Amino acid sequence: MEERPHKPRRGPKPATAAQLESAALHYLERFASSSGNLRRVLRRKVARAARVHGSDPAEGERLVEEIVARYLRSGLLDDRAYAAQQAASLRRRGASRYGIRGRLAMKGVEAELVEAAVSALDAEPGDSELAAACALVRRRRLGPCRAPEQRARFRQKDLAALARAGFGIETAQRVLAAADAEALATLERGEG
Repeated sequence: MEERPHKPRRGPKPATAAQLESAALHYLERFASSSGNLRRVLRRKVARAARVHGSDPAEGERLVEEIVARYLRSGLLDDRAYAAQQAASLRRRGASRYGIRGRLAMKGVEAELVEAAVSALDAEPGDSELAAACALVRRRRLGPCRAPEQRARFRQKDLAALARAGFGIETAQRVLAAADAEALATLERGEG
């Protein structure tokens, strides 16, 4: 078999206004983002371009701020909507209040918007934290989703997994006390 020569890896493009605009739009086509997260992505591009091409990082920073400000004004970026959507998605996947707060903070969402999104989830009818714990248990196949003969042996590990995810001990114990997957679903719906 013939070996093909490796293509040399291309370096970053210069951090021009057009290139950063193109990179920002391409990123937003693929991912939902907060303004803080988009700012971080574009700043990395500017830093790489400055190292390779010797361009002025301050000029790149100014361009990044202009792009982010324009996108916020036009509604292309909406941190409040992003925080609400991400919080709801994370809750459905089984994230605790603490997990949601941490994830949104990592994505560059301001603290007041994070608190508003978590408060909106908590204002929904039923115990959303309990429902999230049930979703995590089902997704990770913990407690009631294990084979009955394994439940006692893995109880401490399951409690630890829920604690690491940010759930309180009462919530974790209540969820793991469900008899089986059906009882867990009943608990998740708020009927148990």
